[in-house]
Amino acid sequence: MLEKVLIVEGTSDRKRIKQVLDEPVDIICTYGTLSEEKLETLILPVEDKDVYILVDEDDAGKKLRKQLKRELPNATHLFTQKGYGQVETTPFDYLVQELRAYFKVRDLK
Repeated sequence: MLEKVLIVEGTSDRKRIKQVLDEPVDIICTYGTLSEEKLETLILPVEDKDVYILVDEDDAGKKLRKQLKRELPNATHLFTQKGYGQVETTPFDYLVQELRAYFKVRDLK
């Protein structure tokens, strides 16, 4: 089984996701858009892993998603709703619903 990697934008996103996941997952923060150098150091180690991308539904997140889609064409893209805006403010029940298809998640009830 491939090791799972989830790419998010920041530490607040990672913290929010960790509260939902019930399995070990390597959660990588991009801290916004990626330079070519940073992109190489991020992408090369995860190319042969099971990669998921969950970024904000704002302009910066969409730009990052587009960049990651080019570099990691086989990654699975997960989405928050535009109304929630950011991963860190997405309700837990929505995150559970979105992540459940790919990860073991906690029952937060």
